Amino acid sequence: MEARLDIMARPNAAKAFKHIVAAGKALADSTLPLSTQELVKLRASQINGCGFCTDMHSKDAVHAGESWTRLNLVAAWREATVFTEAERAALELAEQGTRIADAAGGVTDEAWANAAKYYDEDQLADLVCVIAVINAFNRGNVMLQTPAGDYQPGMFG
Repeated sequence: MEARLDIMARPNAAKAFKHIVAAGKALADSTLPLSTQELVKLRASQINGCGFCTDMHSKDAVHAGESWTRLNLVAAWREATVFTEAERAALELAEQGTRIADAAGGVTDEAWANAAKYYDEDQLADLVCVIAVINAFNRGNVMLQTPAGDYQPGMFG
């Protein structure tokens, strides 16, 4: 299976995607825990049906020390006992921020207030950015039908 299009071979699109990549890399300096970032990226990717990003972020998370048990339970985080309350708040924000069209008001005040109990304003801002960036990548990869399964941690630098 091959992607429908090599978007990085198209000059304007490559330029746009490089900015999205740069936005994601800027979050490496965040005080938002890397494990939380990867859990959020994985959950949004599952919701959006992005096989490439699901593959990538599960492997990146394991490479960073995350357990397969927790990763396997991300889709069922509400019932799973392996996540902290802070991680649950981030996952709820990620779900609501990803399914924004499913609710007339978008992200609820309750979900925001719950996340604000665990994350300071800088971390909340970074969490919003992580959710926005992964959703942009998911949408691009789903449209392009980017194949999943061959990703290796670190292969993009």
